[in-house]
Amino acid sequence: MSVSMGQLEEARRALDAPLFADVAGDLNVSFEFFPPKTAKMEESLWDAVKTLEPLGPKFVSVTYGAGGSTRERTHATVARIARETSLAAAAHLTCVEASREEIDAVAEEYWAAGVRHIVALRGDPPTMGDKFVPHPQGYANAAELTAGLKKLHPFEISVAAYPECHPDSVDQASDIDNLKRKIDAGATRAITQFFFTPEAFFRFRDAAAAAGITADIVPGILPVSNVAQTRKFAGMCGAEIPAWMDRLFEGLDDHPGARSLVAATIAAEMCRKLYAGGVRDLHFYTLNRAELSFAICHLLGLRVKRLAGVVAA
Repeated sequence: MSVSMGQLEEARRALDAPLFADVAGDLNVSFEFFPPKTAKMEESLWDAVKTLEPLGPKFVSVTYGAGGSTRERTHATVARIARETSLAAAAHLTCVEASREEIDAVAEEYWAAGVRHIVALRGDPPTMGDKFVPHPQGYANAAELTAGLKKLHPFEISVAAYPECHPDSVDQASDIDNLKRKIDAGATRAITQFFFTPEAFFRFRDAAAAAGITADIVPGILPVSNVAQTRKFAGMCGAEIPAWMDRLFEGLDDHPGARSLVAATIAAEMCRKLYAGGVRDLHFYTLNRAELSFAICHLLGLRVKRLAGVVAA
């Protein structure tokens, strides 16, 4: 991990002082949501959006799956965020089960709705465990998708990065080559898959820099509210859950309040170490719940901002 003397001094201060004492709050944050399937889920999504909006995130993003219904829900959610909030909304777009023509049409709809930021992803096969097969008339991967979007409009484009290697990659070198192709195709930044040790991120950041990648690499943070669900996510994307972390959640299945406190503590400590290593941008996978992300941002010194002349609480 290559860090400057200033960062080492900051790291020492983090150890000597109370961990979150006087953290400056000089962070850019962003939040990810998924489109709701039911009226109840819709309500909890909008509660989360409204709770996190006053923190002034750089952007919020909405995930997208294969198939028409998810596509429509994503579009409706992004359009409503753009219409009813002060937030800059980014829409996810994948290559799964769609031709270039269909994907380009979705991108054009976003542009027409005022959306200027796309999270461009290859996407996962609809059936878990299957190998990704490009649509015969589709984009083969995220680099092609990024290049295609850039031909349509000057979108801001975020792409994915994998600190612990994408499950389909042979090794980290090929993974980083793929990331470089995406950046070279016109991506603005990379957002990482979640991880649970700061070392995983720092090693990846150094390897990317050594490969000539100069674009921002933003750590993706998943505050763990459901351990079984997280274990499933981690298995799908190649992220490792440390044994010590597994042990911290033992016996908390029937104690949601305590589980949330433990989750916030673990994620906030990791974010503090990332901050000590020079990280100033964080992307939170909220799972449409605001409390954990809000608490972590608060510990890192972020405070609510004035919205339209009124202090948002």
